[in-house]
Amino acid sequence: MEPYELDALEAVTTRPPRAYEHISVATVTPVIGAEVGGVDLGRLTDAQLAEIKAAFLDHHVLVFRDQDLTTEDHKRFAGHFGELRPVNPPPPEGDPYVLEIKTSAAAANVAGNAWHADGTADLEPSLGSMLHITETPAGGSGGDTLFANMHLAYEMLSPTMRGLLDGLTAIHDGAQSFRGYQVPPNYEIPVNEHPVVVRHPETGRPILYVNRAYTSRIPQLSADESDALLTMLFTTVVERPMLTCRIRWAPGTLVFWDNRCVQHHALYDYYPHTRYGRRIAINGGPLKG
Repeated sequence: MEPYELDALEAVTTRPPRAYEHISVATVTPVIGAEVGGVDLGRLTDAQLAEIKAAFLDHHVLVFRDQDLTTEDHKRFAGHFGELRPVNPPPPEGDPYVLEIKTSAAAANVAGNAWHADGTADLEPSLGSMLHITETPAGGSGGDTLFANMHLAYEMLSPTMRGLLDGLTAIHDGAQSFRGYQVPPNYEIPVNEHPVVVRHPETGRPILYVNRAYTSRIPQLSADESDALLTMLFTTVVERPMLTCRIRWAPGTLVFWDNRCVQHHALYDYYPHTRYGRRIAINGGPLKG
């Protein structure tokens, strides 16, 4: 490991732990993810909510077990973090803010089965998402989700590479996410340009903001240069398990992740079984370098 990589890890893993009085927080790995206990998300106190918000910025992925939530409970919790984000394209029936995450038996593939951040082709991608799983694959295994810390992905690059990326932008094209799928009728595919390195709007920390699902090219480079650089950046997550945590679902688990600084990968390793949950997203703001 290079000295600058070690420095980046040390900066994250040696931070003094935050003291919590109204919730319990147990880290999943030293660099990303925490399980939060001692709360009923349907009956939160103001003090608990304040500590959850602090833990969210520290750990980027929060896991809440044994949560028996109605749709209104779920929406109320999400609403504490911002305006709810309508599902796009809207569902033909049901709640316009609730996306059903449903894998049918023996499905050929599932959405999210690759590293990505949600909707980065949008002009203002979401702040984050809350997924509440109520049905897990038969047998109790499979269907885990991986999450990667994109702050650390940037910070572990060489200083020279970071200097190059800081001046670049990237095109994010919504058409890429539909490869192998039919585009919904009347869906206007978004295409937008974001800095390759954005700053977290609440903490100011830099984030490597490209992902294979949506990022198509870097306009400041030739096509060959863009392809080579993006391929290297995409594989940064794949080849660095130390950036990630792995969350195993159980019925009643809710996971809340920061879509600005986290990528995720929903593993499809439970064929021919089913899985079901509901996801609610929260609106974000413009991304700045």
